[in-house]
Amino acid sequence: MGRALPVLEPTLVLKGKGHREVLKREMDAGKIPLSLGKNCPVKCEFCYELDHSYRETLDPPKTTQDDWEFILSYINSKPTDPMQFWCLGGNEYMEWTDLFLHPKAMEWVEDFLQHTDKNITFFTVGFVHVPKLHQLVEQYPGRINFELSVITLGSYRERLMPHAPSITHLMKVLDGPAVSAANFYSFDHHTMSKDAEVISQINQKCVLWMGCLTPVRGIKEETAALMRQGRQYLPAEAMRIYDAGYPNLTSIHTESYVTAFLNRKRIMSLFDSLELEKQDTVVMAGNVYKILNMYRKNRARFWHVPNATLGGDTDCTGLLTFEDIRKRLGNEKRIHIPKCVMESGRGPYTDIAGVTLEEFMKKTGVKVRILHKIDTKFANTRLYRNGSLKNFVEDYVRNPLSADYERLPLSA
Repeated sequence: MGRALPVLEPTLVLKGKGHREVLKREMDAGKIPLSLGKNCPVKCEFCYELDHSYRETLDPPKTTQDDWEFILSYINSKPTDPMQFWCLGGNEYMEWTDLFLHPKAMEWVEDFLQHTDKNITFFTVGFVHVPKLHQLVEQYPGRINFELSVITLGSYRERLMPHAPSITHLMKVLDGPAVSAANFYSFDHHTMSKDAEVISQINQKCVLWMGCLTPVRGIKEETAALMRQGRQYLPAEAMRIYDAGYPNLTSIHTESYVTAFLNRKRIMSLFDSLELEKQDTVVMAGNVYKILNMYRKNRARFWHVPNATLGGDTDCTGLLTFEDIRKRLGNEKRIHIPKCVMESGRGPYTDIAGVTLEEFMKKTGVKVRILHKIDTKFANTRLYRNGSLKNFVEDYVRNPLSADYERLPLSA
């Protein structure tokens, strides 16, 4: 049981600030912060933005032409990194919305490409002007990364996305050079695998970006149950697609415990390099906890901290908060925390809710050693390095060790 300590409250950095302060903060993080001036009208049942009350937000009014000129000028003042893709839409200090519902979105995307030398990436469920987008991709080769959120083409589509574009429209979006990757998910038998077949018939060049959805706080229980059902069918669906041998590149997004298993050797070698003592208390989410208990048992005090802030089935060290850690404190005087916990868009040594490391130590009296090697760059690199469908099928689904790993209990 956690120690009785004051709840950790973030400092409100937007209090009394105008909406352009929000725009600047988002742009400093590589975002192009357009706003609809209202909540997203698409109302997807699975949206991770249904409850973002854990972080401070201040949604700007609907973006005007004056705002856009301010945004473009500010972005142009930033140095250009040819490897960077600026993301259309803020999601740190403002709520994520499908910005192609803004009447000037397509015009401003063209403005961005014409008046900057920077690249752009965007995600949408398909509210795009099809001929224009295909034209822009051909006109500005290599500068657009378009990830189309297909989600599903099957019978669950209307239930999950009642206000999404029609499948007929999606087929037109896919039939051309615009889409870099199409993401869709497992929900039942012959859902993800059928979608892969249909999409590959239309477009052999886009990445098939597949997997399952993870429930978080705010999602309806019936929707969360469907997500969990999809997780159960994911192995069989993945093998169908793998065995079909489509010409598309294939990537898979599944829950973090699978990612941890696929990266187990690198996790172990990194842990060994930390030179920890047996009595050292090391903060981690359940995925890494299970790996280290399977392969490095009793090498240190592995301290499983549930992702209580985001709730649901979230299980990722980089998404832990200092408040999550506070709730687990007993008699600990000194703990080791991976740097990725405090590398959010909120600022240096700050968690995703906006609480700083300094505030955590001040209010709890606990000393912290930062594990600098376990940073966000490391976590992201491992996520993508072994994120192919091939790796998932060959090294997880068909690996007998994965069953032993899944059976390992989590000690709360």
